[in-house]
Amino acid sequence: MQNVDVFGASIPMIGLGTMTLKEDVCVQAVKNALQMGYRHIDTAWFYGNEKEVGEGIRQSGVKRDEIFLTTKVRETHLMGDKFRQSLDESLANLKVPQVDLLLIHWNNKDVPLKESIGSLCKAKKDGLAKHVGVANFTTALLKEAWDVTSEPLVCNQIEMHPLINQDKVIAACKAKGMALVAYCPAVRGKGTGNEVLERIGKAHGKSWVQVALRFLVQQGFIAIPRTATPAHMKENMEVFDFKLSDAEMTELKALKSNHMRVVNPPHAPVWDTP
Repeated sequence: MQNVDVFGASIPMIGLGTMTLKEDVCVQAVKNALQMGYRHIDTAWFYGNEKEVGEGIRQSGVKRDEIFLTTKVRETHLMGDKFRQSLDESLANLKVPQVDLLLIHWNNKDVPLKESIGSLCKAKKDGLAKHVGVANFTTALLKEAWDVTSEPLVCNQIEMHPLINQDKVIAACKAKGMALVAYCPAVRGKGTGNEVLERIGKAHGKSWVQVALRFLVQQGFIAIPRTATPAHMKENMEVFDFKLSDAEMTELKALKSNHMRVVNPPHAPVWDTP
């Protein structure tokens, strides 16, 4: 497994996303992934599965200090004491004293970034998170966040896959030295039947999902595909034994003209336009 090193954090390039994984399915998914070699687990207070994620970690037998564990504070809990309340609940659910990475899950336009980023930085200073960052931040939000932060924001977790154009926010993150973490890297299955993805996969003896993941990691991005199926977990890890050619990368980059965004909740920010 390859890692991205940024601001003192070393983040495995393939992690397990856990959104929608519940109860024993979640416990077994986390346990299986870690026993298979995963070392990056992503959860969130909002997912309602932190207890199960923690249990999966314990059942795996993998030492805690070998795992890069991420959780997030939702936009409903960014104000005042609610931030710490959410984080305390997360740590209690996970049964850990500290997470490796704490993110603001979504911005809340009614809470000044000075306040929410301030709470995020305090969590790091208090030793509850080794590193801090953001998720779903646009170029405008990134600029404002960096203006008020007292700690380095190690990453921006955003929707990223070959079918969406995120050029502007990627450039803004790179300018600040931030890592980019891709959620929905397999487009929630919507790449099935895509001629370019399927053809390139066939040429390498890989699935189109593996091509989509390789497309990301080859650019230095981190991907956190979600699955509870051991065969798919194994497949998602097997993206470091082949390389896409310059011509294939060019073809895949052209797919961003689809600009297919699969996550766009009512509280989402005004996204950067391509």
